[in-house]
Amino acid sequence: MSDLAASDLKTIYPNPTPRVIAKARSEIDIHAKKFIAMSPFCVLATSGTDGSVDASPRGGHPGFVSVAASNQLLMPDRSGNNRIDSFKNIVEGSGFVQLIFFVPGIDETLRVGGTGRLSADPKLLAAMEEFGKLPRAVLRIDVHEAYFHCGKALMRARLWSKETQVERAMFPSISQVIHDQTRLGEPESQAEVEARYQTQL
Repeated sequence: MSDLAASDLKTIYPNPTPRVIAKARSEIDIHAKKFIAMSPFCVLATSGTDGSVDASPRGGHPGFVSVAASNQLLMPDRSGNNRIDSFKNIVEGSGFVQLIFFVPGIDETLRVGGTGRLSADPKLLAAMEEFGKLPRAVLRIDVHEAYFHCGKALMRARLWSKETQVERAMFPSISQVIHDQTRLGEPESQAEVEARYQTQL
């Protein structure tokens, strides 16, 4: 298998239409703001100083990411695995971030790019309390670009279709998977994992 070069891409893919280029906005407009307010989930991508890339799932109540201004988003950080790969990339690297917002039932997604900065200001943390808990930090994103992405990928995946949903019992619990991979800790059933998660949200 041979790798494609930049010149090959030009022969395979036609130029994007003017409409595709023009849809990219430099700020959060009314449609993007509404979509973010409806979104309970997004993926945050960052890049490290060594060229590595990290993509991390983020979730909360719909609108857990708030639109503080037309060019600024605020994302609270909830409890996780404490690897903080994304945050290390932001504070040690360029700070460039990319997000993809999802709304269950809608195939289109919203892509947002910008630069991120972290804050642990007590007033800001208090303003973003959720699940009865304060976030540990808040990511401020200064927006450079925002645009809606067509729904073809999610339509092909039938992501929101109940017919394609897999029974959870078809795959081992995350605790069992990590135990098998590392032999560290004791494996837990899916029910035990879910019960523990409920206290850590």
